[in-house]
Amino acid sequence: MQTKKKTMPVGVDNFKDLIAKNYYFVDKTRFIKELIDGHSAVTLLTRPRRFGKTLTLSMLRYFFTLEKAEENRALFAGLDIEKAGEEYMQAQGSRPVIFLSLKEVQQATWAKELDSFGLFLSGFYQDYLFLRESAALSSMDRKYFSAVWQRQASQTELELAIANLCHYLYLHYGQKPLLLLDEYDAPIIAAWEHGYYSNCILFMKRLLGAALKTNDYLDFAVLTGVSRVSKESIFSDLNNLDVCTVLSLPYNDILGFTTAEVTQLMQDNGVQDNLAELKKWYDGYNFGGVEIYNPWSVINFVKHGCVFGAYWLNTSGNVILRRLLKNVDNERREELVRLLHLETVTAKIDEGVIYSDIERSPNALYMMLLTTGYLKVTKRYQDRRLKWWCELMVPNREVLQAYEDEVLGHIAGEGRDALLEKMLKAMVEGKVIRFQELLRKILREIVSYHDTAEPESFYHGLMLGLTVLMEGEYRIESNRESGYGRFDLAFFPINKNSPGVILELKAAPKTPEEELMKLAEKALAQIDDKEYIAEFEHQGVKEVWRYGVAFGGKKVALAM
Repeated sequence: MQTKKKTMPVGVDNFKDLIAKNYYFVDKTRFIKELIDGHSAVTLLTRPRRFGKTLTLSMLRYFFTLEKAEENRALFAGLDIEKAGEEYMQAQGSRPVIFLSLKEVQQATWAKELDSFGLFLSGFYQDYLFLRESAALSSMDRKYFSAVWQRQASQTELELAIANLCHYLYLHYGQKPLLLLDEYDAPIIAAWEHGYYSNCILFMKRLLGAALKTNDYLDFAVLTGVSRVSKESIFSDLNNLDVCTVLSLPYNDILGFTTAEVTQLMQDNGVQDNLAELKKWYDGYNFGGVEIYNPWSVINFVKHGCVFGAYWLNTSGNVILRRLLKNVDNERREELVRLLHLETVTAKIDEGVIYSDIERSPNALYMMLLTTGYLKVTKRYQDRRLKWWCELMVPNREVLQAYEDEVLGHIAGEGRDALLEKMLKAMVEGKVIRFQELLRKILREIVSYHDTAEPESFYHGLMLGLTVLMEGEYRIESNRESGYGRFDLAFFPINKNSPGVILELKAAPKTPEEELMKLAEKALAQIDDKEYIAEFEHQGVKEVWRYGVAFGGKKVALAM
């Protein structure tokens, strides 16, 4: 147990630096014991960004590498792996280790990406220049090594760079090396974002296939990434791969902080009074049945004087979320808006992500949102065909902010918050003319006639999305039974002295403008006929504004 306050290791992902410079360390060295007790030939750990993947592999590197073994042994003094017993510490400093991270190999075109790979592998080989002088290597081996190091290797030769280095280390030391590959999918994500996915997949398939598939000179390998790229597209025929995703049981508490670890961290820093609110902001993840906090956000929270904020989101923006939202249809749009109101969505889960499917398959979309940390699993079950399904929701307040920003921007356009706030204010104050005027302005600016192919669904999703700014003051319900029917949208005030709001929506794109008011009045009459107001009365809300809303293309009429 730590009794002294230590500096929070914000951005420190080198294990030696973290220990040597006395940063606060949440001890995860039990992972070393678990690997020694029984590892697969290749283990892939997938977690969201900033969940400690690089630090974890760095920890493995300093434990297993035979380079400076005695010096590195001191780094593990008093940690869980040392306490596990000498039989485990015998594995310390026992073999050559290859450690590389692809997180920086991300370019806008395939030509630049391939050049980046050449530059990266050249710099990587620089660390092993001693092999050029090794008597164990043949002249052909040295010639190949020099070609990679001097950036004269062809694409085909680059694809063998990791596999050949394993071979050379084995020849030199007489021991098979351990391969640690961090952020293996960073180049693939960049390729998907910039449109050269197929080129990158083919290269990565050969690079990793040669290193992992039939490599007689590899001891074992541990890989990390954000997602598991489909086996068919990159890990073809790799039967020795153990994939540990956010849904898997093995190693489920290694990446991220458990509740016990966060409680201890907060107590050690004398800020345990913040635990309840911290849970709302940064907890909520569920990895293989274990409750997990976002580690990056927790350490930043303590580092920055216990000020709550979107620390994780601010590290690299919401590029993935923005891209995933770009081409969603009306049904997906409405489901995503429901997530904003802390409801769940249900999707069939296929953990082998095929990036080309993400923009056309809702299941692939939700799987990507799950693996990248924008959703969590609340329930998992199998159907009669033994296919897995999950109920998913937003994990915490920090991620909810990302949805609010991106979903609102996607639906209403960037920079329209002030306009939306004015419209919603007019709505809850019963100012029907002002409400209609501002809603018309929003429709003119953001709605394309192509959006209204499924009119009622589109307008319902639009109005639901625009209510994001009301969270905290109102509880928003959609398509829920009340009285003798189902209302479209209802706003139940948190403060019962505030007015409630109920909206009944109608859509008829080809209706002449002068006929829209009749349709709006019909919608208003439905509120009364079906007694939708009953739920408000049941909850003790004294005043309720009732609106019939009729949409026609970019036109709208309101009756009250």
